[in-house]
Amino acid sequence: MSKFLLRYCSIFLLLLPSFVWSQYEVKGRITDESNIGIPYAEVFVKNKPELRTRSDINGNYLMRLEVGEYYLVFSAVGFEDREYYLGVKEKQTLLDMQLFSSKVEEFESVDYRTKRRNVGRDIVLRTVKIKDEIDFNKYAYSTQVYIRATKEKKVEGTKKQEKEKIENAHFDSVEELKRKKLSQLQDMDMVEVELTRNYVPPASIKEVRNAYTKRGNDQYLYFTTTAAANFNFFQNILYLNDLSKNPIQSPISNAGILSYKYQLVEKIERKDQPSLNKIKITPRNVATSTLDGYIWIADSSWMVEKLEFTISKGNLFIYDYFTIQQEFRTVGDTMSVLTGQIMKYGVSFNKEKYDGITNVSYTNYNFSPNFKGIKFGNEVAVTTTDAYDKDTSYWSQNRLIPLTLEEQKYIKQRDSIENMFLKQNYLDSIDSVFNKVTFWKVVWFGIDHRNRAKKTQWTISSIAGTMRPLYIAGPRIGPDFSFYKKWNNERSIDYFIRTDVGVLNGDVKGWTTIQYLYDPFRQSNLWMNVSHNYDLIRSYDALTQVFLRDNFIVSTSGTLGHTFEAFNGFVVETELTYIYRSPLPANTKFIRWFDKALNNVEPPVFTPFNSFIGNLMIRYTPFQKYMREPKRKVILGSKWPTIYMSYEKGIPKIFDSDVNHDYIQFGMSQAFNIGTWGTSQYHITTGKFLNTKKLHPEDFKFFRRGDPILFSNPLYSYQDLDSTLPTMNWYLETHYIHHFNGALINKIPFMKKTRISTVAGGGFLWVPEHDWIHYELYVGLERIFKFAKRRLRIGAYCVFSEGNHISKLKTSFKISFAILDERSMKFTF
Repeated sequence: MSKFLLRYCSIFLLLLPSFVWSQYEVKGRITDESNIGIPYAEVFVKNKPELRTRSDINGNYLMRLEVGEYYLVFSAVGFEDREYYLGVKEKQTLLDMQLFSSKVEEFESVDYRTKRRNVGRDIVLRTVKIKDEIDFNKYAYSTQVYIRATKEKKVEGTKKQEKEKIENAHFDSVEELKRKKLSQLQDMDMVEVELTRNYVPPASIKEVRNAYTKRGNDQYLYFTTTAAANFNFFQNILYLNDLSKNPIQSPISNAGILSYKYQLVEKIERKDQPSLNKIKITPRNVATSTLDGYIWIADSSWMVEKLEFTISKGNLFIYDYFTIQQEFRTVGDTMSVLTGQIMKYGVSFNKEKYDGITNVSYTNYNFSPNFKGIKFGNEVAVTTTDAYDKDTSYWSQNRLIPLTLEEQKYIKQRDSIENMFLKQNYLDSIDSVFNKVTFWKVVWFGIDHRNRAKKTQWTISSIAGTMRPLYIAGPRIGPDFSFYKKWNNERSIDYFIRTDVGVLNGDVKGWTTIQYLYDPFRQSNLWMNVSHNYDLIRSYDALTQVFLRDNFIVSTSGTLGHTFEAFNGFVVETELTYIYRSPLPANTKFIRWFDKALNNVEPPVFTPFNSFIGNLMIRYTPFQKYMREPKRKVILGSKWPTIYMSYEKGIPKIFDSDVNHDYIQFGMSQAFNIGTWGTSQYHITTGKFLNTKKLHPEDFKFFRRGDPILFSNPLYSYQDLDSTLPTMNWYLETHYIHHFNGALINKIPFMKKTRISTVAGGGFLWVPEHDWIHYELYVGLERIFKFAKRRLRIGAYCVFSEGNHISKLKTSFKISFAILDERSMKFTF
């Protein structure tokens, strides 16, 4: 990459708007025979292939053309190309296009084995030819579903040894012995669910949970709802965002025929039924195909009766292995209906190993459902109010899959101990153990007190918790106290306070916060913060700058805030803040060991002043899918970007406020898949001070400079920006990153086993008031490791940057560390 290339890209981006003015939009949606959007279809001008675009995940496309006449070509893998004559005029043109699946006969000539005919592949081709007719998901239906997910924990050392440890141990009371015995049952965990699944093609779901019982911990249990993931292998591509890094290409699809190898390994003769063909599936290219296993297809009807697939280890988020088995019932010769599926999966951490299995049974299909009163939309699942109250007798009558002997023993033991837990004297004894003050609680862990009857808990910090060895103006010592209460309706109140004293200066500082969650379903809450503490002028800056003394001030503040969801996906946050800002006292003492190395200077000196500031933030994510629990809401996500607007007003005169400014900001962000090529994320923002009549440096908006070694979050910062830029006027800030998730590097022999993946991205910053242009590109390698039962991603990157304030192409090397959020199954970037 040369300096000339980077400059050329920058000039192109700057001139792009004026070039686009002479072009006009052509947009629409590309669909298949069932009017389902075809993702990543190609659209280009015949004989001018450089004029091209690609549809998004929903089949929508957009391209810009000058006035004239064109032949547009629409193309997608597994579908026949279509040409269309189009005359572009001086206005927007809407053009939808429907593509039709390629004839199976066209695939028959594409065989990588030339010496003899591939019988297994021929059989799968016949199934692919009729897959749209036999796929039961092409029709509306309702069905009863029973799910049982169990997990077994294994630790090095036998259960007999563990039992002997407990039996030979000495306990303060019989109740504590019972508590220890209960912990033995944690070797198995179980969730049982009974629900009704209502479905309208192509993708409308309404799941009603009628019963839900959890025994133990549901962590690492997979597929406890049908609304989050859909294993429909009749589709071309499966998007399992909570399981796999990449979309999965189905072996029984038009595109899959070119991606997998097929081998007939067994022909099973059956009495009074057609023979059953067992066909082995293996990927042609491990970089783009992630499944291997078997599929069973009946002779003559070519109906799918069973399949068993394993997902490649390198593509899984959490698990070390994952296998799914599905069984189908043939309805006439027209439809393969899913009747059951079994998922086996597991993960290990050092000496601990978790093996899980989820059994799912589908019964009582109704393909002529009456959906009167059922509303399909963004709410894809509802849990009834009494679903969590089902007891053992209910499950004994309604459990569709018999329990194993081990599961029966576990439930019997678990229920008996759970019943013991319900006894008030036992609960009191548990609390007495929890509330007991011990030496280690005082010294290290902190002192807790719980009252189950009142649903309250408070905590006082330990001696170790009172110490802050690294802080502004030296170490500090002081206690903190927290209090939490929860009501039966899931409302809660959370309170925290801390007061400490500086070791060097003897100054008293502290802060307190209280938050009241009054609407758990909408996550609506009120909060108040009061603080007298050190503060930072630039709180989000490079680490080498944040802790320099010219960034330190003292602030006394109080904030009132409110957050609520006005309607699904539309969140409003408001804040009112009073702040008294003042410089640090002139006699403040500091630890000056590193002053010379950091080029440290003294804190700023200014006249103290009052500020009264209001903030409004509006965020909207269209078509956000969610599940409704009796007292809460579970967000599943959206295919649409999140847009937001924030407004800050410095309000003069009230409380003798010495500020008067207005700042507005707009932004948009999104994460999305690009077929089997990985995951992309972008973040775009712009903003401006509308009024700067009285604007202090503490209220400036800054672009943070890059850290010297660490790769900071590339969606909110630039890696090689060498200055901290304040901005008053309009600016353009763009960030983009793409994780290939093995799509590139896995094509190198043996590299897939290393589980290393590639990443690339860049950013562009334009600040006209400083005549500042900065742009950067980066490439890197990342690998995910197991760390303390979590997933730690370590990355190494090479960054190339240039701009009109950089004399020559700049190159730097960075590293990053990120922990996987197991609730969202996402990293921060």
